[in-house]
Amino acid sequence: MGILGVIAASEPHTAEAGACLLRRGGNAVDAIVAAKLAATVTELPLTSLGGGGACVWGDADDGYKVLDFFAATPGRGLTGDPPPLDFAPVTVDFGRTTQVFHVGRAAAAVPGELVGLLELHRRAGRVPLREVVAPAAAWARDGFTVSPQIAMIIALVAPIARRSPAVASRFFPRGILPQAGDRLSNPELGDFLHALGEGNTDSHVARYWAALVDNFGPAQGGLITAQDVAAYAPVIREPLRVGFGPYTVLTNPPPAAGGGLIGAGLRIADSLDLGEEAFLSREQQLAMAALLATVSEIRQADYDHRLYTDPGSILDLAAGDGIPAWAKRTRALIAENQLGATTHISVIDADRMAAAMTTSNGEGCGEALPGLGVHVNNFLGEDDINPAGFHQRAPGTWMSTMMSPTIVVAGERPCFALGSGGSNRIRSAILQTLLNLLAYHRPLKEAVNAPRLHVEGDRLWFESHGLGAGAAAALQAAWPAATRFDEASLFFGGVNCVASGHGRLYGAGDRRRGGVVVVAEH
Repeated sequence: MGILGVIAASEPHTAEAGACLLRRGGNAVDAIVAAKLAATVTELPLTSLGGGGACVWGDADDGYKVLDFFAATPGRGLTGDPPPLDFAPVTVDFGRTTQVFHVGRAAAAVPGELVGLLELHRRAGRVPLREVVAPAAAWARDGFTVSPQIAMIIALVAPIARRSPAVASRFFPRGILPQAGDRLSNPELGDFLHALGEGNTDSHVARYWAALVDNFGPAQGGLITAQDVAAYAPVIREPLRVGFGPYTVLTNPPPAAGGGLIGAGLRIADSLDLGEEAFLSREQQLAMAALLATVSEIRQADYDHRLYTDPGSILDLAAGDGIPAWAKRTRALIAENQLGATTHISVIDADRMAAAMTTSNGEGCGEALPGLGVHVNNFLGEDDINPAGFHQRAPGTWMSTMMSPTIVVAGERPCFALGSGGSNRIRSAILQTLLNLLAYHRPLKEAVNAPRLHVEGDRLWFESHGLGAGAAAALQAAWPAATRFDEASLFFGGVNCVASGHGRLYGAGDRRRGGVVVVAEH
């Protein structure tokens, strides 16, 4: 049998939707759009047509591009005193740690996922849209089986999902938490997806925008206006390119935050010759923690402001300018110690076209679009993408995100396509996976599933399972207030990676979020 492509995702239906399109003659873009549409149905706590994201795609012949369809700050045309806002805090309990999010209609930014997926398919897909939407539409209408990971995540976000009857009916149709193996459906969303594939796409998009303005505008406690939706359009960008040995890493550029931080981390690691330490040893873990601490320090050093005011400085940092000073700080840390709801899909097809796409709905704002079955984002209510505070960005500002879909090439031919969910932990998850692959030369499954760390400010979180002798104790000694996870945790993201090499296509899914790999064959 011939191999048509490989896809890695966080949920079985999602992966199968992409594989189905590869079997029908679709390319990597057809597959990733079909998979992501399916994810809006089957990964309902993590992504929706009311969210946003980014995709990097291409091949050695035609080059690589980024389609940025993340959210924009609403409020165009509003004058006078701000309206009363529907905006409230909710705490999500991850078990060993908690995180506060804000929900309500005023937490919703202008979403780009629907128009972004349509634009990507228009630019680079090769099979009809009706075939691309068919798997998602069928599962929405007829129901799908809930995976263990999705059941667990629904339980986490239950306080948000119960906020309104329209959202609660999708998550809890029997009034109780769904369990793995239960079936959920969303007939309204299924009908809308089917109509997208069969009819006038522009008219259905117009209906979607109108519902958003009618239900998330100032009169309802939100901020989205007709001017906001009229002005919104996905943006094509050149990927951020970071050299690392014989490889070039292509990732999400400014105003996204994640790509520049990953690039800076790679350049620092390269300058320090990381990779000589025994993998998962005490020395390697302390070096990785120090590197992540430096990346966190870079983020705190006016980084988010410069994404908008001086993006060139971010590109210079990722390219290596200014790295010696940060490398010195990392080296000093090593010597001194001596001791988020997002989902990602990766595809490479038989023609070696690669695509990596990360999308998010945040945690959802707890409100849906009537008649469409679309749970809308809460991007205005997440601390990590609003570092200056809530509702501070000017209307029309393109929001920054940590999402960093990434392709690694050698001689412009794709070697790996990867990305991760996980809120502010995305940068750490992707950076560590890249270093596991490119510096420590670990097998793909090990690179994706090895224990992870994350540093934010002066706090460390780490997984202790599988570490070498003394490594966990050394981390705890160097970071006395560290939070230790004895098992793999979804807190640390969910990297899904596919690879092309040695004459074959293969992949690895992150067990933290139920990662699935499907190799599509004739």
